[in-house]
Amino acid sequence: MEFKEIQTLMQNFEDSDIRELELNQDSFQLYLSKNKQTHKHEDLVSTERTEQTTSVKKKINEQPALLSQNITAPLVGTVYLQPNPDADPYVKSGDHVKKGDVVCVIEAMKMMTEIKSPFNGIITSICVSNEELVEVEQPLFSVQEDKDND
Repeated sequence: MEFKEIQTLMQNFEDSDIRELELNQDSFQLYLSKNKQTHKHEDLVSTERTEQTTSVKKKINEQPALLSQNITAPLVGTVYLQPNPDADPYVKSGDHVKKGDVVCVIEAMKMMTEIKSPFNGIITSICVSNEELVEVEQPLFSVQEDKDND
């Protein structure tokens, strides 16, 4: 992909209603997001124009594509990253999760829904803040999936 095409893509993304865009092409990966995040995603291209240019050039020249999956919200509601306000979070960045482990809870209409990891892997980033309102299919966590995933 040519640099001018990338610039056009980023401008079109900025002008659109789309919240996230992920593009994987051979060894090139581009991730753009308008979502508020507590941690800077490894593959996130900054919204500041000079940082965008630098990041994109680095990705084209240096970065191999990372194989990661997102755990997404199955419903609209308020996400809770810990069981209660005084407790430790269900998971932290760098934690290993197994398929079926609870990673957070989403409250919708006074009903609490446990969100479980659909695969084994390592949490690489947390894409939401505690008590944030989330939408259906919004990424909650990025997970680098284990090679021997069952």
